[in-house]
Amino acid sequence: MTEMKFEEALKRLEKIVEELESGKLSLEDSLKRYEEGVKLSRFCHKSLQAAQKKIQVLTKKDEGWEVEPFTDNAEEQ
Repeated sequence: MTEMKFEEALKRLEKIVEELESGKLSLEDSLKRYEEGVKLSRFCHKSLQAAQKKIQVLTKKDEGWEVEPFTDNAEEQ
C-alpha cells in the first residue's frame, strides 16, 4: 500500500465488499477485487495493531505517574 491512510483503506475495503456482494462482477473481476480486499484487510489489521501498541494508560502510583501498556479489557471477558 503506497502511503494509504487507514480510513482510505477501510473505505475502499467497504466498497469492495459491496461490489462482491452485488454479484454483478465477472469471476475475473471478483478475484481481482478479492485479492485487493485481502491486501487492504491486512494493511488495516497492521495499522490497528500499531495504533494499539502506541496507546498507553497513565496510572497513578505511590511514587508518581507510571506508564503502563494498553490492555484491551474486552478481550479478557
